Amino acid sequence: MNSVFLDAASGEPMDPVAREAYMAALDDGWADPDRLYREGRRARMLLDAAREAVAEVLRARPDETVFTASGTAAIHLAVAGLAQGRSRISRRILTSAIEHSAVLHAAEFTATRLGGEHVTVPVTRLGELRTDVLAQSLSGGAAVLCIQYANHEVGTIQPIERVRELLSAAASGATGSVPLVMDASAALGHMPMPESANWAVLCGSARKWGGPAGVGVLAVRKGTRFAAAWPEDEREQGRAPGPVNVPAILAAAAALRAREAEREAIAARHRELVDRIRAQVAATVPDVEIVGDPRRRLPHIVTFSCLYASGEALLLELDRAGYSVSSGSSCTASTLTPSHVLEAMGVLSHGNLRISLPWRIAEEEVDRFLGELPGVVARVRAEAPSADSSPTAQPNASGTETPGSETIDALGLMCPIPVIELAKRIVHVPVGGTIRVLADDPAARLDIPAWSELRKHSYLGEQPVPERGERAVAYLVRREH
Repeated sequence: MNSVFLDAASGEPMDPVAREAYMAALDDGWADPDRLYREGRRARMLLDAAREAVAEVLRARPDETVFTASGTAAIHLAVAGLAQGRSRISRRILTSAIEHSAVLHAAEFTATRLGGEHVTVPVTRLGELRTDVLAQSLSGGAAVLCIQYANHEVGTIQPIERVRELLSAAASGATGSVPLVMDASAALGHMPMPESANWAVLCGSARKWGGPAGVGVLAVRKGTRFAAAWPEDEREQGRAPGPVNVPAILAAAAALRAREAEREAIAARHRELVDRIRAQVAATVPDVEIVGDPRRRLPHIVTFSCLYASGEALLLELDRAGYSVSSGSSCTASTLTPSHVLEAMGVLSHGNLRISLPWRIAEEEVDRFLGELPGVVARVRAEAPSADSSPTAQPNASGTETPGSETIDALGLMCPIPVIELAKRIVHVPVGGTIRVLADDPAARLDIPAWSELRKHSYLGEQPVPERGERAVAYLVRREH
């Protein structure tokens, strides 16, 4: 069976151009580029050429650009370096609520270490930064602001131009300028870097654009207050400790140049395929929510949530059918909590699938996936357990309801069962009546309000139920139609 890889946002196989450059550099670029003998000079020449090629794509200067051990390392160094360099001015770190987890972890860790605070700015249901809230947050000053160019899970492009205007306004105000860290990992190789972004630091990851794993890029504008929060050494201007991997860096630069040469044509093709996926999934899969901005988005990413289906079951069933996809669901083997991106957007997390097209995807591979998906979703839904059949289910507290109300006891049951039961039983409640869902699965806090909004019912809030356990919560929904 020919498998179809549809998780390029996590990382792609090395581009053939990058592989060829890597193999050549193993012979010519293995030496320490800081040495003055012949082999070292040759390695330095290759490293400088790679730096110039990458800096050109970033719209940065070569002497502003350094290489790190990974994209995650670049983000950690960026947040820590800026916050440390500006700690006398402010110790507040601002991020959007849907930044990559590497940004959020770095912001929380650094703010705690410096005795400051980490403030997250909310987003809309489409995943776009709430710039009105950002303006208020900037009025209190900050050491650093972290905003990604485009989101890695749903593809929404952030309003970078509006962010630039707000930063310019803040610079002329009482609180002074705030430098921007822009995580461009999801966008590099797929979109041009904005000319007017006014970023102070930009980060990227080579494995996202067809380069090798183990190469990140960190660009720091001249004049930026940047102080190492780690032991410095003489390499990479003291901003990225440790020796660099010249063959891998050369391969990363070769891949990025190859992507730039084809970027416009491939982006147009990806956008057409993603439009096809969005339309056909909505037409052929019942009860599906497609998330993210339908227009201002990366060309190769589409994310949707299939109601009443387990994300883990969907992933495994698609894998058996030969399709490798990703998920932001809480009910997957790797996590017990929903994707923080989906949670911040207030959209459904269960049954979530992210499709991100690799560079060389064939049209027939996408069509084959679209042909198989409806059957996969139907099988997973048919095999989903229900509260009535689960041995851990508690009997309904039907004797305690007021007229026109009902209680669903889904304690001990994982997603998507609480929402499945809510959808099944709300039709038996009269319009204007309420249904109370008891659940202790963390995903219910996100999925029940999101389902209510999607189905045009009113979510009335939640209450703890300590007599049923410390994690037990009652979620109240009113039927509106």
